[in-house]
Order: sequence, then C-alpha cells, then structure tokens
Amino acid sequence: MSHSILQLRSVTKYYATHKAVDGISFDVPAQSIFGMLGPNGAGKTTTIRMITNILIPDSGEIVFDNASLTANSRELMGYMPEERGLYKKMKVFEQLLYLAQLKGMEKVAAKKSINEWLDKLRIADWANKNVQDLSKGMQQKIQFISTVAHNPRLIILDEPFSGLDPLNSELIKNEIYELRQKGTTVIFSTHRMEQVEEICEEIILINKGKLLLQGTVKDIRKQYKENKYHLAFEGNSPSLPPGIQYTTNADDASSLTIVLPNDYNSNELLQHIITQGVHITAFREILPSLNEIFIRSVEQSDLTA
Repeated sequence: MSHSILQLRSVTKYYATHKAVDGISFDVPAQSIFGMLGPNGAGKTTTIRMITNILIPDSGEIVFDNASLTANSRELMGYMPEERGLYKKMKVFEQLLYLAQLKGMEKVAAKKSINEWLDKLRIADWANKNVQDLSKGMQQKIQFISTVAHNPRLIILDEPFSGLDPLNSELIKNEIYELRQKGTTVIFSTHRMEQVEEICEEIILINKGKLLLQGTVKDIRKQYKENKYHLAFEGNSPSLPPGIQYTTNADDASSLTIVLPNDYNSNELLQHIITQGVHITAFREILPSLNEIFIRSVEQSDLTA
C-alpha cells in the first residue's frame, strides 16, 4: 500500500469569527490522483492555501513528506489556482523561466524543462508572444506549464480544464496521468463530477468547512448504492416476484430498471427470470453517480447543520 505524502490532522482555520475549515483530517496517498470536492464556499480554497503554506492553520497540523510544513515545502509543490495569475504583457517563455526560478530551479534546467513542456503541449511557436495575445485555452496551457515545469512532488490543480476544448482537455489529462506514473501526486479540484469519476482514485467531500465523505470513488459509490439494477432482454417482458418495484425505460421497451428490497438477493431474481425462458442480454447494478452522491450529501449536511 502506498504511503501518504500529505496528512492533515484536525486542521481548523478562522476568518475573524467565521470558521472556514472545521477540524478536518485526511491523508493523500503518494503517487495518486486525489479529488477535493465541495460546493462554493465549502472551504476547499482555504484548505489548499494552508497545504501550500500561503495560510497558516489556527490549529491542527499539516505534514508533507513526513515532515511539518515549512516555507521551503512550496518548492516541492505546484499550485494552479482557479483564478489564473499570469502577467498579461510578459512574453510566455520569459514568464515561465521567471516562475520556475522562483521555485528554485537553475536557469539551464528551467529552460530545458520549459522547452520540453512547450513542445508537449504543442505551443512552442508561441514562446515569444505576450500572454495577452494568447487565447484563453492557450493561457490555460501556459498556466499548467508554470505549475509543473519545476518538477514538483505534489501538484494541486483547481479547475484545470476550464477554457479548454475537448482535444486540449484530453492532452492535459494524459499529461496528468503521465506525471502520476512518474511519481507525482495530484490533488484535483473541480465542480465537474464526471471528470472526478474518470480521473480520481480517492476523494474527499467538504461542506461548510467539515469533511463529509472520504474514500475511493469505487467504495463511495458502493456505500450509497440503492439495490437498483438494469435488466435488458429479448422478447416478452418477464414477470417479477411480488413486492419488487420496477419501471420500463421510456427509450427502450426491452429493458427495466428494478429496485430490490434490501433482503432480496439479485441472484434469486436472475434465477426467477431465467426459469421463465427469458433471454437476458444484460444485467448490471446501477450505482449512483458522484454527482448524485455529492448533491445528496451536501443537501443532507445543510439540513442537519
């Protein structure tokens, strides 16, 4: 099992009398893609700023790579905030070189890394252009390079696909996978749940500064399962045992959505249908999406707050 590169222990942060982060604790496994989710105002940005040592916790502890967080830890991290911070009138290459050197890179090594990344992201021809001359998508790619060019051990990406077309989103996504393969840990924050399901291995869900959920995407979806199944068949619709709820799918009359009682085994249902001579073409459990779990968990948290 992978060790944790980052640990938060009972971390709390106030803004005046407002508790923005309320005693949260979680571990980020090394060489993982880790999702940090929550609605606007949940405390995600405050948490990220404490991880990157921009803000200091009022209480609790943050451990990075088995040591307490210090100002020097920043050089081992890359942070791409949702609010982009490029200098519009500065040339692309000059800006990337300046930012890489701020992170402790030697000039020669920084130039080599930047040129490699410009080639990877197919924007080498724009190296001597001012940032303001680039499209939003190109600026996004420059921001990504500024986050990873100094070879950080941990990168934090807040809405990294914002402003990117599908082709460039796929390009960045593949680079994230490659970074992880080479040993980098990625914390990924977004409002787009389908991206989280596709990319992240483990997630946490924060609301109103509190930790609501944590675990692998697979385990969390199973935790919220509703004994709901999809059945597809050929020929006549099967008869189901008494007490079993089902609906016929409006766009496909040869399939049913079935909800089983908690004490009813799905294998029993399959056996019941097979004995009728029904030709089953598909049978699978329907797990709730992360989007559904997100909405349900946040609404329940708001009701009990």
